[in-house]
Amino acid sequence: MKILVISDIHANLTALEAVLRSAGSFDATWCLGDLVGYGPDPNECVQRVRALPNLTCVKGNHDEAVSGTDDLEEFNGDARRAALMTRQMITPENMSFLQSLPDMVEREAVTLVHGSPRNPVWEYILEKSTARQNFASFGTDCAIVGHTHFPMIFALDADEHKVHTFIPLADVPVNLVGRTILNPGSVGQPRDNDSRASFAILEPASMTWELRRVTYDIAAVQERIRLKGLPARGADRLADGW
Repeated sequence: MKILVISDIHANLTALEAVLRSAGSFDATWCLGDLVGYGPDPNECVQRVRALPNLTCVKGNHDEAVSGTDDLEEFNGDARRAALMTRQMITPENMSFLQSLPDMVEREAVTLVHGSPRNPVWEYILEKSTARQNFASFGTDCAIVGHTHFPMIFALDADEHKVHTFIPLADVPVNLVGRTILNPGSVGQPRDNDSRASFAILEPASMTWELRRVTYDIAAVQERIRLKGLPARGADRLADGW
């Protein structure tokens, strides 16, 4: 079984389509949330994801912000403005889909969340100490998260009570051993100083994880962001992946 793992699309249809072309054939799709926010194509991205084979999708903080009724106090100015504008763009059908997304799901003995197992929508796992605290919050050997826009592997060394951090190389399969927290990076808003869209392929039978990157037409997305009057920073940062 070959599973496409995607996260943080952020209404960037051009990047999403590039990922789907690059991924080739796959049997199921796991999406870790943030289908919307920042980008110009919220409806197109939601509809494209909804049509993917054997989809499992969890809710991201931008999905919650767009589909909820809160006042977005947790967001910075650009993120808040983008969320409010996306609320005006999104169709009722796609809004209902975002509202229906669960915070956490288990599939193939893997825990899927957007943020972290102990705070599924909002917590960032960026360093070892946060990862270590989160291993106690899920019962599967593996958890897959998004939210940080940074591809990474955290591996628990139970004997030494330590967490080791790895930044995987693209196109190099990693055999997962023991307990791990994985992040496939971001499809539509990479922030690891690599502008290429980021995703991963998981093969559960062998517990093999392969990070992949693909280029796409960034200038076309930037133009659509500006034409729709969305915050310019969401366009500017695409060029360098920051």
